[in-house]
Amino acid sequence: MTSGRDLSNGGSSFDKAARHGKLPPRRTAGKSLHPQLILKRVLFVCTGNTCRSPMAEALFRTLVKDRTDYEVGSAGVAAAPGMPASKYTTEVLMEKGVRHDGFSSRLLDDALLKNATHVFVMSAHHAATIEGAFPEHAKKIYLVSEFAADDSLRGRDVSDPFGQGRAAYREALANLDQMLPSIVTYIDQTWKEPAP
Repeated sequence: MTSGRDLSNGGSSFDKAARHGKLPPRRTAGKSLHPQLILKRVLFVCTGNTCRSPMAEALFRTLVKDRTDYEVGSAGVAAAPGMPASKYTTEVLMEKGVRHDGFSSRLLDDALLKNATHVFVMSAHHAATIEGAFPEHAKKIYLVSEFAADDSLRGRDVSDPFGQGRAAYREALANLDQMLPSIVTYIDQTWKEPAP
């Protein structure tokens, strides 16, 4: 998932004109051959946008890499904008053969939520935080494990590996790896094109 909201070129995370309230190009699953195609814009949210949500973003992008109807991004409810993904996040993704080059964290805001069609959070706490701050977007917020095929994972928070060792990151990745395919299935089966 590669740059768009270009903090590397000096763009401010608070520069709304530069961001246009859209998921940046780096988070696009593929170029649409049909400009009028309605995209499913999936946003993953955790706390700092350096561990779990970048992991989910990269894994989900891999799942939909051949699809032109998906855009994928991530953000954090308390993120410091412009940070890279954590070292262990990058390492465990690479162990799985998934690259996440050019990643830059960003703070969740109303524009990102408005642009997203689906918002998947890592914990019930994130859902409550977003619903409290942005109640108008509550209907599009889901727990990332909400549709997991594995009963033991469904409804569970994805534990925050921040500050822990590589094993905690591997566990988070393994859980996300099992949860994300069900999200694609859910979106595809329930997607309705918004009325004009």
